[in-house]
Amino acid sequence: IRVDVQGVSCHGSAPERGDNAIYKMADILQDIRELNANSADESTKIKGLVKMLDPKFNPDHYEEARFLGRGTVTTSQIFYTSPSRCAVADSCAISLDRRMTAGETWQSCLAEIEELPHVKEYGAKVSMYEYARPSWTGLTYPIECYFPTWVIPKDHKVTEALEEAYTSLYGNERIGAEDTVEMRKARPLTDKWTFSTNGVSIMGRNGIPCIGFGPGAEAQAHAPNEKTWKIDLVRCAAVYAALPGSYCK
Repeated sequence: IRVDVQGVSCHGSAPERGDNAIYKMADILQDIRELNANSADESTKIKGLVKMLDPKFNPDHYEEARFLGRGTVTTSQIFYTSPSRCAVADSCAISLDRRMTAGETWQSCLAEIEELPHVKEYGAKVSMYEYARPSWTGLTYPIECYFPTWVIPKDHKVTEALEEAYTSLYGNERIGAEDTVEMRKARPLTDKWTFSTNGVSIMGRNGIPCIGFGPGAEAQAHAPNEKTWKIDLVRCAAVYAALPGSYCK
């Protein structure tokens, strides 16, 4: 999500003659931090995203949301325009990384930002980014930067087939490299990933059933000096080979 706010530039020696867009954005940033961190109590002016775990705010999907966990929002980039370093900024914009949970839509996510007190006070513009990068042939296929969360039932054919493929090879416990096995056994055999994958397009946007299974530890994703254990690669390859037989029964 992108948020843009406008100001009026002037010489930095007399800032009161202008309208500093960076100061406006500073207020908006505090609202966004509260949206992520606040509770959903009645006394809270800005209800936190944790509200989606409550059936009062998410009656149709709160159970799935509790499994997946609450949504989040964080500021990932900030931009400005100004005539120079000696002038008041006349515009400011930010990028927001908004992670969704069950029951949320891109419309509801944009509306939450639009309804923040300082976004309304300053008339900020809230919009969704778009991917429109040309392919090697020059063809551009624009698509919204919207990647909906998804969850697949435990009794779905895809889930059961992957569980059968795994357990037929390795039993009913999670396994791993020696330095990760205790951490992995602390979690269920069939669980969720906190991060996003291409499943947001395959399943989230197109409704094609899929399930995540791969080598490595979730805590390693995008970490400094990220690593994957060789034994994980071997074991995952074996499960991939066994999966079609389980699924096609």
